[in-house]
Amino acid sequence: MSKVKTAFFCSNCGYESTKWLGKCPSCNQWNSFVEEVISKDNKLSETDWKKYSTDKKEIKTISINEVVSSEEKRIPTTDNELNRVLGGGIVPGSIVLVAGEPGIGKSTLFLQNGLNLKNVTTLYISGEESEQQIKMRADRLKISNENFYLLTETNTQTICQEIKKLRPQLV
Repeated sequence: MSKVKTAFFCSNCGYESTKWLGKCPSCNQWNSFVEEVISKDNKLSETDWKKYSTDKKEIKTISINEVVSSEEKRIPTTDNELNRVLGGGIVPGSIVLVAGEPGIGKSTLFLQNGLNLKNVTTLYISGEESEQQIKMRADRLKISNENFYLLTETNTQTICQEIKKLRPQLV
């Protein structure tokens, strides 16, 4: 039987440490470290990541002039300004990085848009807030959606497994 190992991760920037630290040396955030159990099974190798990929094409570098462009189908959100910023909606398979100061409404913006997309299976993943906190915010917004799912997790292997099981259209 293998020994259980733990590591500490900064909940603000993801910095990893073998011990708890009061202040993160990477982002200088105080009291941001959380302990997580690390087992050999939780470590993903390059080949492990490939089994979660749905795109089995060969990876190679090409000139931009070789790329054939086409209009991508987009998932329009219920927020006209967000649609404008995203060029008409969310492109399936794309990743959108949203950054900003704490408390300005990033989570609420995407929770509200995900809940309003009634015909789109949506998985909302949070590594910071609990399911109860997210549900309380959804209740304040007075929006419900049978196709909206929550996952509170920081382990990428677990997240990939849940995405593979649920097969959401939007994460």
